[in-house]
Amino acid sequence: MLETARASAFELSDEQKQIGALAAEIAAREIAPNIVKWDREHFFPRELYSKLCAAGILGIIVPEEYGGVGADYVSYALAIEELAKVDAGTAVTVSVHSMIASAINRLGSDEQRRYYLPKLASENSLAAFALTEPDAGSDASGVRSSARHDGDGYVLNGRKQWCTNGAYSGVIMGMFRTGEAGKRSISAFLIDNDLPGVSVERTTEKLGIHTSNTCDLAFDDVRVPATALLGSEGDGFGNAMAALHGGRIGIAAQACGILAASLDASVKFAGERVAFGKPIGAFQGISFKIAQMAMDLDAARLLTYRAAALCSAGEPFVIEASKAKLFASTAACKHAAAAIQIHGGYGYTNEFPVERYYRDAKITEIYEGTSEIQQIIIARSLLGKIDT
Repeated sequence: MLETARASAFELSDEQKQIGALAAEIAAREIAPNIVKWDREHFFPRELYSKLCAAGILGIIVPEEYGGVGADYVSYALAIEELAKVDAGTAVTVSVHSMIASAINRLGSDEQRRYYLPKLASENSLAAFALTEPDAGSDASGVRSSARHDGDGYVLNGRKQWCTNGAYSGVIMGMFRTGEAGKRSISAFLIDNDLPGVSVERTTEKLGIHTSNTCDLAFDDVRVPATALLGSEGDGFGNAMAALHGGRIGIAAQACGILAASLDASVKFAGERVAFGKPIGAFQGISFKIAQMAMDLDAARLLTYRAAALCSAGEPFVIEASKAKLFASTAACKHAAAAIQIHGGYGYTNEFPVERYYRDAKITEIYEGTSEIQQIIIARSLLGKIDT
């Protein structure tokens, strides 16, 4: 981690530092030598997750009784940031996986926790999230996929877009309508990916995060038992939002990692690149950009750590998570662009990693709640819901 994290007013514990250092060491050893090739080939490094699982990264926030590490959300945020500094795609794979594991731990029955959490924490099984549909994105209440009662279970039908980890998952947390229109009739289900009727319709090609699997999933007469229901019928919308609130800490941490990588690359280049007889870092036009990067990185980290600490303490954290995601993602996009500018023509080529940081940063402003949605959440916390 950069010195700015260790020297901040937010004091990290030895355990938190160790988890961050472990993630950084794995990223340097297993990801860094391969990321250029993986990014170019849009390759999902499935074997990497066996190693992350063995190291405990996939089970960071899963309780020890289920085979996890039982660490807090600050440790989780540090691990996501360190992965994202090397590859944002790996970071979001782990983030979404952890988001589902957390949802099962908080909302699941004893049977669901005993069955799924050991698989996700220590048995090398990935989790996926299936919420978005062609007519249901930011307006998640527009879900049309249906869950029909059938005997002692349900039959699921529908199509889901942009399912992170979908093609490689062992379990999918999916939202289906169990009643008429409206968010109060949406229910959450835990669906084993190998059930008959579950299929990948297409893999989505994206601007960035090329190592993250994103796909459309089809559910055609998929039969699940009643025990597949996560929580109660009609609670799915709230369960999805609760999962996303926690997931936003992961995306904020991902954005911090991209920003940190942009800063590191810019400092290095500005110290080595010579123009007009001196390193370009000697010019205010460059040095001021780097100063702003460093300041915004500290601010983004502190917002993220605060939201993570509140979440771990069981305190309200929704507004803080929205602030962290909004600020960190905006800063990551702004400064990834500045990093390209600092690198000049080199930055626009794939000879330097800053073009990848630029491509990877943009999605942090979009998924798990767009920047506009975060602003709505923050504004309503201050103003209430004002109808016009």
